Parts: sequence; structure tokens; C-alpha cells
Amino acid sequence: FFLLLIQMKSSIKINNTSKFAVHDLSSINQSSNDNNNNNNSKRVQARATKESGARMENTGHIGGSFQITENPEFLAEREAIFQRFWDQNASNIANLPDQEITVTLPDGSVKTGIAFKTTPYDIALGISRGLADNVIIAKVQYTRRLENDSIVACDQDEEHAAEATSSSDQGELWDITRPLVGDCLLKLFKFEDPEGKTVFWHSSAHVLGAALETTLGVHLTIGPALQSGFYYDAYMGDNTVSEDLLKKIDSKALDICKKKFPFQRLVLSKEQALEMFAANPFKVSLIRNKVPDGSKTTVYKCGSLIDLCMGPHIPNTGKIKAFASVKTSSTNWLGQVTNDPLQRVYGIAFPDKAMLKQWQEFQEQAKLRDHRNLGTKQELFFFHQLSPGSCFWMPHGARIYNKLIEWIRSEYWKRGYTEVITPNVFNLNLWEISGHAQHYRENMFIFDVEGQEWGMKPMNCPGHCLMFAHRLRSYRELPLRLADFGVLHRNEVSGALTGLTRVRRFQQDDAHIFCRQDQIKEEVLGALDFMRHVYTTIGMSYKLELSTRPAKALGETALWDLAESQLAEALNEFVGENNWRVNPGDGAFYGPKIDIKVFDALERIHQCATIQLDFQLPIRFDLQYKTNAEANELSFQRPVMVHRAMLGSVERMAAILTEHWGGKWPFWLSPRQAIIIPIDLKFIDYSLQVQKDIHNAKFYVDIDDSTRTLNKKVREAQLNQYNFILVIGEQEMLSGSVNVRTRDNEVKGTVTVAELIAQFQELERTKV
Repeated sequence: FFLLLIQMKSSIKINNTSKFAVHDLSSINQSSNDNNNNNNSKRVQARATKESGARMENTGHIGGSFQITENPEFLAEREAIFQRFWDQNASNIANLPDQEITVTLPDGSVKTGIAFKTTPYDIALGISRGLADNVIIAKVQYTRRLENDSIVACDQDEEHAAEATSSSDQGELWDITRPLVGDCLLKLFKFEDPEGKTVFWHSSAHVLGAALETTLGVHLTIGPALQSGFYYDAYMGDNTVSEDLLKKIDSKALDICKKKFPFQRLVLSKEQALEMFAANPFKVSLIRNKVPDGSKTTVYKCGSLIDLCMGPHIPNTGKIKAFASVKTSSTNWLGQVTNDPLQRVYGIAFPDKAMLKQWQEFQEQAKLRDHRNLGTKQELFFFHQLSPGSCFWMPHGARIYNKLIEWIRSEYWKRGYTEVITPNVFNLNLWEISGHAQHYRENMFIFDVEGQEWGMKPMNCPGHCLMFAHRLRSYRELPLRLADFGVLHRNEVSGALTGLTRVRRFQQDDAHIFCRQDQIKEEVLGALDFMRHVYTTIGMSYKLELSTRPAKALGETALWDLAESQLAEALNEFVGENNWRVNPGDGAFYGPKIDIKVFDALERIHQCATIQLDFQLPIRFDLQYKTNAEANELSFQRPVMVHRAMLGSVERMAAILTEHWGGKWPFWLSPRQAIIIPIDLKFIDYSLQVQKDIHNAKFYVDIDDSTRTLNKKVREAQLNQYNFILVIGEQEMLSGSVNVRTRDNEVKGTVTVAELIAQFQELERTKV
């Protein structure tokens, strides 16, 4: 059976997500869940190494010698080349005959214009000056397109390439100053819209790039927008960006913004692009490897900067009213340590100075809540250079870790899950079957055992497929819900390791549901209810999105339609119509999914929980179950597989919760639930008895038997975030009671030990 599966020919690869890895096709442009900046290092590597042309290999050192130079000569040379091609293009467009087009707005109203002349800005201006001044980007969906050049991205990862390939069906983001090229549906976006923020910060990255080039003479590489902000990677030899240089960069960037340079888009052939960027070996490498011969790509100009870019962009740099460089770090070209070293400069920008001030205040709050600092202060965990990326959980941290797992395990018992245990190490043949070996190998820990390759498991799904295939399955067994807290290992590069949010060793509340097609809706509703319970308990709000069939989906359309309709019905039943949104074409190639975005106390977005349908892994493992056909017939069908996680990585969730609560753990999850403070050493014996009673009730309780004053003991207990402080004096000893106060200095009064334990049990039960 296994030899047969190993021999199967496939181009399937694996996409690494913040929750688990799922298989994908090398020919499919598939996005990963990028919820925070901890995913950026892999995202950038994808932007540079995954392309529509030939795959980019490691280049070694191509940067050459470098000396910091203001306004280097290549700027003027490049601009002259740009102007020559710009003039040629303008002449070609001027000769086009006028053709009337219709533009339909979201409210159904129709405007008319001229192809290759009328812009989205013109349409907005025809409605009102205020709208035109506030719109920064448009989205168009063409119903009749008069021009359809095939453009190859030089600056984009698979996510953006996927958007580009599906643009004719789903619409595409469009510069508001770029002429429309046919009849279309038009939407306009402001900064407040997600699309607006992404484009605004992408344009701000170009401003940062312009400042880096003019002040330092760097060779720019990749500069994407992030979830909040942007950065640019630049080659500058062995030099680094000092604080003084950062100030110069900021000053130049602000000057560029004030000059209101327009963003100008230009389509180039591969040969023209190579001529324009001849002075930058990194851009030349991108063009040669990512743009096939005979293809075209695009560049954008703003001020002195001309950069490879698919766009779109804001109309001009004057839209940026507040700009600040945030920090710097080091990285390597294509994310490989054998390549040239790069300097990375992070930045943030806004259309209003007040927004920047608010953002800076928010960052100060975030610093105070940083899980790495609180984890050290509260003695929860630490990392060691002898095992980088693998957390050492100290006693108090282990209490939180284990409590989270116990909580999810108790929910499994209520919700019909069966917990299983699978091996940590597998023969690489398993990953050949699943497809991971072909495209996930570099992220696995692989070693030799008796002449064969073995690997530490980076995810649980292949092992669960083996469990399903272990014996003949009947339709009566479905749905089969297999849960696994197994230890997972992923060979993350050392530079990407970030506290608990990016580690090499972790566990997750991973489960896979094998069900019939007619059970999809019921199982999805069950998973959604599970998710709601989890995030309501921890005090986080959430938003739901349905990601549907992508352009290069596998499987029959009828099966996709059925799955999507069941997911939509489940979402309508769960939260009601119009309370969730559709992400058209953003599903995985193997099935549609529900993206769950949760918001912490600082309103930061995290994507931890997930519900994904999978039609393909059951095919790779030839999973089947016996149907309820007539007794004299033997009929089999393939199950649908549902990947789902509620917490995701327990490590990452611990980090999120530490920052969500700012280290003030709720009682049920607190590693320091109570501390006993005797006001005199003569009450130690009674205090020890109280501690024993509370401990036997399975609560965490300590004693402060130091000789410090009562006020100092109480203050230190509050700073250490003990939920309850139990003061014991003579009256308490004689009455078998304790005097209770909280870490917020709220005095609860005197209660008996039995009453206190009952209160603790109620807090534990209600998860308050």
C-alpha cells in the first residue's frame, strides 16, 4: 500500500502556516496566514524566491564593494532611462482612438468615461471633491477589457500573484490616477479600509526606499507592506544603520512626502527593465529569474526612486502626513545566510499626525505587555542558546501551559473528540506520501537511521491519515474526530525565532475530523461553537471570513459548490447573514476554509483558530470508508478531512494571552492564585494548615514567612500578581478563617477556609 502511494506522481507542496502546515501545489499561488510581524521573515523569503518565472536559487555574494554615498550617480542615469521609456509609452497612448466606457458604482449608478484617459480619481471627483481628496485606492472588476497585458511580478509573493491571476474574476486593486481600460465595476477605498492601509503602507515603503537610496546610496532589494507598517531591505556592504543615519533617513523621507511626488506606473519589457536596473545586482537577479523572456513587468516612480513593483499606490507622496522609522535589523538576501547581508529598516506612516501619536502610545503599551519581558519577570519561561527556539517552561509557566491543554482536553470530552498519540519521528516515506518531503524538507529536522532518512514531525495530519487507514472504516464511524497534543518540531532559521511566537518545538490543540460530505455543515458548526466558547472565555472578539475556490482549485466544481454552500449555511446559522464576509478565490487549493481573526485587548489581530476543508490529503492516502449500500454490494467513498485548531500553537497562545492580560492572569489560569501572609511568625503553623487545605483542593497557594512588614508583603504579592492575598492573624487563627484581599487592593473581608475553597471552585468552574 505504502509503496504504491510513494510511487504516485504529484506536484503537491506544503505551505507553512501559523497553526500547521497544509499541502499545496507548486504551480498554485496560495497565501499563508500572516497575522503578525512574526511571520514576516518567511513572507519576505517567499516574495524573493517564489515567482512566475524560473525558481531563484541562492546567489551567494553578488552585492560587491560598497561605500555610503549621498545621491549616487545611478539615480540620474536610471531616471533618464525611465523618462525615455515614459515618453515612448505616452506617445503610444496618445495615438489610441477614444472609446467610451461605462463605470458602475456599488450603489448601481453608472458613469461614463474614455478608455485610457478617465481615471478612478475622475469618477470620484465627479461625485464630490471631498470623496476624491480622501480616496487613495480603487478596485476594478472589468466586464469588458480593451487592454490585457500579461504582467509578471518581480516584487510579489504567492499571495499577491494569486490575486493578480484571479483579477479578471474577483477584481484588482487599481491606482486612482491610472486610466481605466474598459467597462468595469468600481469601488473606492480610503485609508480606513483594509485595502487602503495595505496600499498606503506599501507606498510608504517606497518613500523609505527613496530616502535610503538618496542618503546612503544603498542597493534596494524587497520592501513590502506589513500588517501594521512596512520595511525595506537594502544592501550596504558591511555597514549598518546607526541611530544618526536613521534620523537622516527620516528627515529625507519627510521631505519627500512634503514634495508630493506622484506615483507613476510604467510597463517595461524584460530587456528594458534590465537596462534600467543595471546598477543594482539584486534587481537584475530578480528580473532575470522571475521574468520570462518576452514577458513584461512594471515599475513605479516617486521622486528619485524607481522600483520594480506591481503596485498599486497612493496618488502622491503628499498623502503621507506622518512618517517614522521604527527599528532596524539584519537579514540576508533571499533569507539565506550564505548570501549577502542586508540591513532592514522598519517604518510606520499615517495620513494624519494624530494617528502617529496614537500609534506611538499604543507601542508603549505593547512594550509593557511584551510576553518576553513578562515571562522573565514572572519566571514563566526562558530560552537557552544550547537549544534555540525550544522553550524551557519553569514551574509557574508550566502551570499555565498544562492548564490550557487540560481545558481543551475537557472540551474534547464534551464535544465527542477522541484523543490519540502519534509518533514524533517518522520514516521520510510518510512525508513522500503526504507531499511534505518535496517542498517542506528544509523546514524539517531530518537525520539518518540505519541508512534511511527519518524526520521529526512538523504537523499531525499525515499521522492521523495513517490512523484512519489502519483498518476498514464504516460510515457508522463518521464523523471521526481525532485530537492530538503531540510535540511538533520545525527547523525555523535562527534569525526568525521570536520569543514564544516563533519557535522550533511546540504543541498545538490540533484535531482532524474525517466526515461524509453531508456532515460538513454539522461539523463546521460544531467547530465554530467550540471556537466561540474558547474566545469568549478568554475575552477576545472575532470576525469570520469564508475563503472560496481559487483559480487553480483541484477537484470537481460540484464538490466545491457543495462544500462552500455548507460552510455559508453554517456561518449564516452561527452568526447570521451579513455578519461574515467572503474572500473570493482565497481558499486553499484543496478546499474552502473559514478564517477566524481574533482581537486582543489592544485590538491587535491574531489568527490562531482555523477551520479548513481538505479534499486532497484523503486522495493521497487513498482513504475510504464503506457506505451503507445494499448488503450484497461493496461500496466505498472518500471522506472529507477537516483541519481545525482552536488555540493553535500552545506556545504562541501563551504569548498572546500574556500580552492580552498584561500578566494579570485570571484566577482559573493563574500560576499564582493565592498567597498566605501571616502577620507574625507565631501564626505559621496555622498558615501551613491553611496552605495544605487549599493545596489539597488543587489550587496554587504560597506562604510569605519573611520578617518584612505586612504592608511590604502585601505590596510585593500584588506586584507578583497573586489573585488573592490571605492575611492571617490571631482572630483568623481562632475562627478558622482568613482575611481576603485582591491584587487590586480590594478588601473582601474574612471568610472561613471552607468558604474560600468553595469560592475558588466556583471561579475555576466559571473561568472568571
